[in-house]
Amino acid sequence: MIKKIITTLSIFVLLVSLGACAATTTTKTTSSNNSDKSVTAAGETKYPFTIKDSYGRSIIIEKAPKTIISVATNVTETVFALEAQKELIGRTDYCNYPEDAKNIQSIGGLDSPNMEKIAELKPDLVIASVMLTKEADAKLASLNIKVVVLSDNTSLKDVYANIINIGKIVNANNKAATLVQDMKKKVSEVTAKVKGKTKPSVYYVVSYGKAGNWTAGSGTFINDLIQMAGGTNAASDVVSFKDYSMEKLIEKDPNIIICPKYYDTKKGILATDGYKDLTAIKKDKLFEIDNNMIDIMGPRVADGLEAMAKIIHPEAFK
Repeated sequence: MIKKIITTLSIFVLLVSLGACAATTTTKTTSSNNSDKSVTAAGETKYPFTIKDSYGRSIIIEKAPKTIISVATNVTETVFALEAQKELIGRTDYCNYPEDAKNIQSIGGLDSPNMEKIAELKPDLVIASVMLTKEADAKLASLNIKVVVLSDNTSLKDVYANIINIGKIVNANNKAATLVQDMKKKVSEVTAKVKGKTKPSVYYVVSYGKAGNWTAGSGTFINDLIQMAGGTNAASDVVSFKDYSMEKLIEKDPNIIICPKYYDTKKGILATDGYKDLTAIKKDKLFEIDNNMIDIMGPRVADGLEAMAKIIHPEAFK
């Protein structure tokens, strides 16, 4: 179990470090591509069109790609949500949602995928996140494989923009627009229900024990979701993802603790010294959440926000 937690944590750390490096460019990603001379009145993509990726490159998409490899979990989920999975011929080891994604051949990790496998599959396009290393990106270029690196999702705005742009790439503009509209509607409904309510302090567990007491501090997407869900982040005194000292956690003594539902995390927390002394544990305020809905920051993020709000303010959803 600890090995699995450490593996998950390493992905968090990599995402944070790479996201910080890309922060100056991600907010500008493809903003000019949604003006939409490249989309017809009927919602059809007009090829060729140019998309500016997160590395500031202008990538020309000559025609609708027939074979796509996804090197990002949120990309894989989005392609499925847009019902374009027939074009998906490769995905990472971590792309396991929806269930059918597991039937697609894996090309390895998120940052340094297996180049030989990718070359063998001969994709029309690789869609990656900023977790893809510059070395891997350069190697793909040397193999004459077209790569679009989409924005690291650091806000809901980024999530929406990536969905719209993936929709444009796979000629599913209407589906992408509807998906984003539905997500925005749910976000508005959730935030309206918790508006004006007392905001309890919430501590979000990324890992605990031997893996370190890592949590999501200020400047993280999870921090934003906690606030939108009607809570305050007990760990807002640290920035980004940090190993939070047990002494500080006991001092903060949060009202609510939220942890991933996987790897027996709740069971482990209940058996860990320090946590047992917290008021939230004593009052049975330790809750599990499907963290993939919020960590991956894809089409399910609105559902993740709702799940978090139901934990923090269950009375608002009766």
